[in-house]
Amino acid sequence: MLPIEKLRLGILGLGEGRSTMSAALQSPHIELIQICDLNEELGHKRMKEFDFHHYTKRYEDLLENKEIEAIAIYTPDHLHASHIQRALEHDKHVICTKPFIDNLADANRLLDLAAKKNKRVFVGQSSRFFEPVRKQRQDFEAGLIGDLITIEGYYHADHRWFLEKPWSLQSSFKWLYGGLSHPVDFIRWYLPNIEEVMGYGMLSANGKKGGLQNVDTMHFIFKAEDGRIARVSGAYTGPVQPVTRDSEMSCILRGTEGASQADYMDLRYAITDKTGEERILTWEHKLKHYFRFEGKSHHAGEYQNYLEYFAQAIRTNEPAFPDMKEGIGTIALLQAMDESLATGKPVKPKDLLAKYGVNLDRQP
Repeated sequence: MLPIEKLRLGILGLGEGRSTMSAALQSPHIELIQICDLNEELGHKRMKEFDFHHYTKRYEDLLENKEIEAIAIYTPDHLHASHIQRALEHDKHVICTKPFIDNLADANRLLDLAAKKNKRVFVGQSSRFFEPVRKQRQDFEAGLIGDLITIEGYYHADHRWFLEKPWSLQSSFKWLYGGLSHPVDFIRWYLPNIEEVMGYGMLSANGKKGGLQNVDTMHFIFKAEDGRIARVSGAYTGPVQPVTRDSEMSCILRGTEGASQADYMDLRYAITDKTGEERILTWEHKLKHYFRFEGKSHHAGEYQNYLEYFAQAIRTNEPAFPDMKEGIGTIALLQAMDESLATGKPVKPKDLLAKYGVNLDRQP
């Protein structure tokens, strides 16, 4: 990364924002100015943990702080749209965690405001910024597996511990958005123009016992406008295989001349390239960069990767993705998947965008 003037950052939401704090404080390209959370107990916990004491419980303080150029938002999904809007109104760039928004009715307002203010909005779709996934993309773009035939993504994890969080048992919580959005983003990265999706879901015995209200096991098939197909699956409340045999999350590309597989948290990548050579790469030497806290519940390294990528884009005025339009497109796809689960029928994401009058091809 080229030397750049540091991006002066504020962070809203200190749960998931814990990783962003670590990322910002360890990055030579980010200057953390202020942090914010309504929960004062959590705020004081983070101040003590990172020895960083510029904390406020008022979002207004971040918005009115002239030193802050960009605000990173890690609040509950249903608050994203209003928090993004207020940041833009105060002339801040925005980095928002996935899923970008939870209602397509908010899309046009945010698109118009960002264009009016001439500010950048990025989606912290962190999965793209893990080492194996980045390597897979580089090899694909270099033509090592030829033209893409199909893609498979999955996220299978034993997240029964998650049911201890009271809000996970509310009707508003769906693993479709909270978990499956990661491999769905892999699909859209390589096949952005999904024409139709069809899926089935079920609530497992473990999910029912734990008190979940929505499905925890899902399989989907996608069809792109050019006829290519893809699949995604997710299962969240059952045992998983040892990491030597499988990965919790993976992206598999099958091309005309080769194939590759990126295993997310295991920092493992395999490719059979167009020469027939087979290689397996790992990045164990970067474990401390990616996993800085207890266990693997936070992935601060990938947050640092995307913060620096976005900072570079802001300073050079170069494109960077996922941007706001791509984030909105992903929400349209996720909502189409949700509708397919409810109706048992194929759904077209463009029909949902049209319903809300959202045209992602329009120019600002």
